[in-house]
Amino acid sequence: MEISLSDTTGSPLPNVEYKGAHQAFKDRWKDTDETMCRHSMSFHLQHSLRNEFFASYLYLLEKTPVVKLFAVTCEYIKGEKQFYNIAQQFYEDVTASEEGMLGDYVEICNVDLEGSRNFLKRFVGPGKAGTHCALDCGCGIGRVSKGVLLPVFEKMELADMMENFLLHAHEEYLGDDADRIETYYCFNLQEFTPPKKKYDVIWMQWVACHLTDKDLMNFLMRCKKSLRPNGVIIIKDNMARQGCKLDPIDGSISRHLDIMKCIIAKAGLEVLAVERQEGLPEVIMPVWMIAMK
Repeated sequence: MEISLSDTTGSPLPNVEYKGAHQAFKDRWKDTDETMCRHSMSFHLQHSLRNEFFASYLYLLEKTPVVKLFAVTCEYIKGEKQFYNIAQQFYEDVTASEEGMLGDYVEICNVDLEGSRNFLKRFVGPGKAGTHCALDCGCGIGRVSKGVLLPVFEKMELADMMENFLLHAHEEYLGDDADRIETYYCFNLQEFTPPKKKYDVIWMQWVACHLTDKDLMNFLMRCKKSLRPNGVIIIKDNMARQGCKLDPIDGSISRHLDIMKCIIAKAGLEVLAVERQEGLPEVIMPVWMIAMK
């Protein structure tokens, strides 16, 4: 609100703006002189502005989450080594089975795979990504490879940090399709550099959440160099409804979709499409698919 005093000619009186404000608060400040009025009003205006600023800031932060990139993990957990160690210990106790891969939600398996197949179709075919070779990152026992990728691609490569998952995929789970797996990489993704210019599609499902912002950005940059012409990277993961949400049990961080897009942009990639996985129980955190190149 602006208060302006004028003389009879309509011209503003010099240096008297504070008097108008003083009149508005005369009941509170009736015993003060003009000097005290200026100081009192300055204090109250500053206090009000400060409160309004932080209220607006917190509102915007809630509506449009802003996270300091590259430090998000350490703000929740004391150091990256501990962050990655939690996930390592968690998956050592997970069984090499579909039940182990999906936890308490094994019933969503078919819905999840069907949504992934439909999303993938949008980016593979004439004038789009080829069907020569794909890489499944954080593959586990190869559930997505078996149900989504192997029916489309001639050859596959799988990467996961758990050796027992990869062995189960090769020896049992993938069956005859295991013959079309060229390489199994037993690596943490933060330490993995895929071969250059080799893949038509790089698929990352429920694994980006296990990387810090900086490591995710750097891995995406390495993946970009691994794509063949028209190749795409697809991330499918839990996305927090606001900000970031830490799961201290499995050592994962679910990010808001806007935060994920920001990391993707910093990696020098362009988002091609974003789609939410439908048909999941309401109690499950929203799952989104993002295609980029």
